[in-house]
Amino acid sequence: MIYRIRHQTIVHYNAPVQLARLNLRLRPAPWPGQWTSDYHLAVDPAPSSIESRPGAWPVNVARLEIDSPLHRISIDSSFRAGVQGGPPAGPQQGDPSVGAVAEAALASRDMGPAGPAHYLHASPRVPLVRKIGEWAGDLLVSDRPAVAAGLELAQRIRGEFAYVSGATDAGTPVEAAFAARHGVCQDFAHVMVAALRWFGLPAAYVSGYLRTDPPPGMARLVGADAMHAWAMLWCGPQRGWIGLDPTNGVIAGEGHLFVAMGRDYADVAPMDGLFVGGAGQNVQVMVDVMPEDDRGMG
Repeated sequence: MIYRIRHQTIVHYNAPVQLARLNLRLRPAPWPGQWTSDYHLAVDPAPSSIESRPGAWPVNVARLEIDSPLHRISIDSSFRAGVQGGPPAGPQQGDPSVGAVAEAALASRDMGPAGPAHYLHASPRVPLVRKIGEWAGDLLVSDRPAVAAGLELAQRIRGEFAYVSGATDAGTPVEAAFAARHGVCQDFAHVMVAALRWFGLPAAYVSGYLRTDPPPGMARLVGADAMHAWAMLWCGPQRGWIGLDPTNGVIAGEGHLFVAMGRDYADVAPMDGLFVGGAGQNVQVMVDVMPEDDRGMG
């Protein structure tokens, strides 16, 4: 499946800010099973400098410096992406067990950006929470196949947690989202990562896009899509990383477009940074994930 993606962010500041130093993580990092091309980034007002570099994890970072006073900034990111078709990489005969994956992660000497060792331990936004571990304990027992257990965990989150837009924000602790049993995709991914890591499984947080389809007979609404988040579970050196989407209770497939992977949201936030000033701001985000063969898109 081939897509065209456009991600627009407009920030209005309530009072002028100065000396802005912003980090953007919108350009997809390389990932198996996906290719990207024709990436374009437009920023208004134009930055005094843009430095692009890979991050410590599978993430691309663009650092912007804007020295003139800002009332408003517009960021427009677009690209083409192709995702390998076929059925999602679900449970298979002979999959390694939870215990075997945990042992393989400790034995791994891969210290690259996607090496499992980076994703074993607590991170700034995902501490190890005993209550989450106990809640998932009946699924993640040592002798269970890891892929099947991970999928059941995603389905449990899908069944027990309510998706409530606006109920949480980027700073909501994973413990609070777990206790409330509601939130958004970011919260569900954090809960899943915390549960997997409690049992010694390498688990990562993924930022990306999800194709959404309009109801039958309705046209696709431009700007109706949004960024999505899901978890990655490392399932041993043979199976590698497998995406698990707890918001929808499924294994990530050709409708999931990978942008970046890190230990938690803080590593892959689409935009963050510093500036002088602080009278409040309003952020508007519009995302289009358009199948390239969708003739109804203009």
